[in-house]
Amino acid sequence: MKAQWFNQVAQIGETRWKQAIGDMSYPFAQYGFFLALESSQSVGDESGWYPEYLLLMEDDDTPIAIAPTFLKTHSQGEFVFDWSWAEAYQKHGIAYYPKRIWAVPFSPVTGPRLFSGLDAKTQSAELNQLYLLVAQVLTDRTNEQKLSSWHLLFNQTERLEGLKSEFLLHRSACQFHWFNRGFKDMDDYFSHFSSRKRKVARKERKKVLDQGLTLTRKLGSELSKEEIDFFYICYQSTYAKRGQEGYLTRDFFQSLISSMGDQILLVLASKGDDWIAASWCFFDGHSLYGRYWGCVEEFDCLHFEACYYQGIEFCLEKGLQHFDPGTQGEHKIARGFEPVYSHSLHYIAHPGFRDAIAQFCVEEGKAVDLYKADVATQVPFKKSDC
Repeated sequence: MKAQWFNQVAQIGETRWKQAIGDMSYPFAQYGFFLALESSQSVGDESGWYPEYLLLMEDDDTPIAIAPTFLKTHSQGEFVFDWSWAEAYQKHGIAYYPKRIWAVPFSPVTGPRLFSGLDAKTQSAELNQLYLLVAQVLTDRTNEQKLSSWHLLFNQTERLEGLKSEFLLHRSACQFHWFNRGFKDMDDYFSHFSSRKRKVARKERKKVLDQGLTLTRKLGSELSKEEIDFFYICYQSTYAKRGQEGYLTRDFFQSLISSMGDQILLVLASKGDDWIAASWCFFDGHSLYGRYWGCVEEFDCLHFEACYYQGIEFCLEKGLQHFDPGTQGEHKIARGFEPVYSHSLHYIAHPGFRDAIAQFCVEEGKAVDLYKADVATQVPFKKSDC
């Protein structure tokens, strides 16, 4: 077994990357996704995200897995919030940054964090061993480089047990995901709601139509330059409302269209001849991943339609089993999204801070458990379907 570091995907090359990931269709494992991040300067340069990809190879140099890691000089765009940890380090005169994260940039989507053709066998003992190997490599490298920590974000639940140890702290949070329980279409889906909540959901969809709005779903490979330009205006408008600028450049999205167009879904909303909103998703053969949304004009219930109902309808049409619409948002529950855990693991080099953060994670986990149990009672389905 060999392990080698690279700070650009081009140094690995598309051929070796594809050899390593095999038939894995997970959108965020694709060579084109990381190439788009780099070529658009969304990572690297002065972004605070500095790639260090770990390529695992057999002794004969055959690629078998890739771990995407990044040196970070801040905690933006991660969605597992550790600002309070950084502040505590600063108060004690200890540097928290740079740190390392093992994650997909700007993407709070649960999934594999070791990209490998072995992932088709989800319980593969060999793959579990590779996760352990990477964890040890990251720990050794963290100590050699005198970094404060490394962090595995939004990893699959089935890979956690083998990684847990006294040196890796487990942290949990709650997201809301949709699952296909064999629904035939939207009418069948809503028939599983309680009567009152079914009426509310149907009324929301009708409100959108009554306002004269039209929703269109298009694959990335079908998009025109004008549609991409409009989406990017919507994307930036979401951040502008919070006084910020979006992390990703227009070139990032254009590059994705060129390399991954068949794994991208864009929902466009229009009123008459004018576009007013857009929602960008990725998908593979199993799941839809809602990622970016924005509008240039506000309309009642439009967000629910563009970001949730259209996605659910797409899943039913394509036979997808799961819809991950992004992090946070209790408003998703009323549309049929269910609470699920998301997980992260953290290596903290400083023994004193490791103990303090470990206690924090335990107490936070108890609160997350209570919260998840509480919101689970609010799902709209009939009791017989829960």
